Amino acid sequence: MATLGDLERSVMELLWASAAPLSAYDIQESLGGDRAATTVLTVLSRLEKKGFVARERTARPHRYRAVASREDHMADLMHEVLGSSSDRVAVLERFVGQVSSDDAEALRRLLAGR
Repeated sequence: MATLGDLERSVMELLWASAAPLSAYDIQESLGGDRAATTVLTVLSRLEKKGFVARERTARPHRYRAVASREDHMADLMHEVLGSSSDRVAVLERFVGQVSSDDAEALRRLLAGR
Protein backbone atom coordinates (compact mmCIF):
# COMPACT_ATOMS: atom_id res chain seq x y z
CA MET A 1 0.00 0.00 0.00
CA ALA A 2 1.23 3.46 -0.85
CA THR A 3 2.16 5.66 2.06
CA LEU A 4 1.19 9.28 2.44
CA GLY A 5 3.51 12.24 2.80
CA ASP A 6 2.64 15.11 5.14
CA LEU A 7 0.88 17.24 2.52
CA GLU A 8 -0.88 14.20 1.05
CA ARG A 9 -2.12 13.28 4.53
CA SER A 10 -3.39 16.84 5.09
CA VAL A 11 -5.26 16.75 1.78
CA MET A 12 -6.74 13.34 2.56
CA GLU A 13 -7.87 14.53 6.01
CA LEU A 14 -9.79 17.34 4.31
CA LEU A 15 -11.35 14.98 1.76
CA TRP A 16 -12.29 12.44 4.44
CA ALA A 17 -13.91 15.16 6.55
CA SER A 18 -15.91 16.61 3.66
CA ALA A 19 -19.40 15.40 2.81
CA ALA A 20 -18.98 16.66 -0.77
CA PRO A 21 -16.15 16.46 -3.31
CA LEU A 22 -13.68 19.37 -3.16
CA SER A 23 -11.85 21.33 -5.82
CA ALA A 24 -8.13 22.02 -5.59
CA TYR A 25 -9.04 25.63 -4.75
CA ASP A 26 -11.27 24.49 -1.87
CA ILE A 27 -8.39 22.40 -0.55
CA GLN A 28 -5.86 25.19 -1.07
CA GLU A 29 -8.04 27.56 0.93
CA SER A 30 -8.60 25.02 3.72
CA LEU A 31 -4.85 24.47 3.98
CA GLY A 32 -4.41 28.15 4.70
CA GLY A 33 -3.84 29.37 1.16
CA ASP A 34 -0.05 29.43 1.53
CA ARG A 35 0.45 26.70 -1.09
CA ALA A 36 0.17 27.29 -4.80
CA ALA A 37 -2.86 25.79 -6.55
CA THR A 38 -0.44 23.91 -8.82
CA THR A 39 1.12 22.28 -5.74
CA VAL A 40 -2.30 21.12 -4.54
CA LEU A 41 -3.14 19.86 -8.04
CA THR A 42 0.13 17.92 -8.14
CA VAL A 43 -0.66 16.32 -4.79
CA LEU A 44 -4.17 15.43 -5.98
CA SER A 45 -2.74 13.92 -9.17
CA ARG A 46 -0.35 11.78 -7.14
CA LEU A 47 -3.14 10.70 -4.81
CA GLU A 48 -5.24 9.77 -7.83
CA LYS A 49 -2.39 7.64 -9.24
CA LYS A 50 -2.00 5.94 -5.84
CA GLY A 51 -5.73 5.14 -5.82
CA PHE A 52 -6.66 7.36 -2.87
CA VAL A 53 -8.84 9.88 -4.72
CA ALA A 54 -11.14 9.96 -7.70
CA ARG A 55 -11.57 13.01 -9.90
CA GLU A 56 -15.03 14.09 -10.95
CA ARG A 57 -14.73 15.68 -14.38
CA THR A 58 -18.36 16.70 -14.90
CA ALA A 59 -17.70 20.35 -14.09
CA ARG A 60 -14.84 22.83 -13.92
CA PRO A 61 -12.94 23.04 -11.76
CA HIS A 62 -12.68 19.30 -11.27
CA ARG A 63 -13.66 18.02 -7.87
CA TYR A 64 -11.98 15.27 -5.90
CA ARG A 65 -13.31 12.76 -3.39
CA ALA A 66 -11.71 10.06 -1.29
CA VAL A 67 -12.08 6.59 -2.82
CA ALA A 68 -12.27 4.91 0.60
CA SER A 69 -12.95 6.11 4.13
CA ARG A 70 -10.29 7.00 6.66
CA GLU A 71 -11.27 3.85 8.58
CA ASP A 72 -10.78 1.67 5.50
CA HIS A 73 -7.34 3.23 4.98
CA MET A 74 -6.34 2.61 8.59
CA ALA A 75 -7.57 -0.99 8.45
CA ASP A 76 -5.56 -1.52 5.25
CA LEU A 77 -2.44 -0.17 7.00
CA MET A 78 -3.00 -2.55 9.91
CA HIS A 79 -3.37 -5.49 7.52
CA GLU A 80 -0.22 -4.43 5.70
CA VAL A 81 1.77 -4.38 8.94
CA LEU A 82 0.45 -7.79 9.94
CA GLY A 83 1.13 -9.17 6.47
CA SER A 84 4.74 -8.03 6.56
CA SER A 85 5.42 -9.72 9.90
CA SER A 86 6.98 -13.14 10.13
CA ASP A 87 5.18 -13.65 13.47
CA ARG A 88 1.64 -12.26 13.25
CA VAL A 89 0.66 -13.68 16.63
CA ALA A 90 3.52 -11.84 18.36
CA VAL A 91 2.52 -8.56 16.70
CA LEU A 92 -1.13 -9.05 17.66
CA GLU A 93 -0.13 -10.00 21.19
CA ARG A 94 1.91 -6.82 21.64
CA PHE A 95 -0.82 -4.70 20.08
CA VAL A 96 -3.56 -6.13 22.28
CA GLY A 97 -1.30 -5.84 25.32
CA GLN A 98 -0.97 -2.09 24.76
CA VAL A 99 -4.59 -1.11 24.04
CA SER A 100 -6.74 0.64 26.61
CA SER A 101 -9.34 -1.32 28.55
CA ASP A 102 -12.07 0.39 26.49
CA ASP A 103 -10.41 -0.70 23.23
CA ALA A 104 -9.92 -4.21 24.59
CA GLU A 105 -13.63 -4.39 25.42
CA ALA A 106 -14.52 -3.13 21.92
CA LEU A 107 -12.29 -5.84 20.43
CA ARG A 108 -14.00 -8.50 22.56
CA ARG A 109 -17.44 -7.33 21.39
CA LEU A 110 -16.33 -7.26 17.76
CA LEU A 111 -14.83 -10.74 17.93
CA ALA A 112 -17.88 -12.15 19.73
CA GLY A 113 -20.11 -10.83 16.95
CA ARG A 114 -18.11 -12.56 14.24
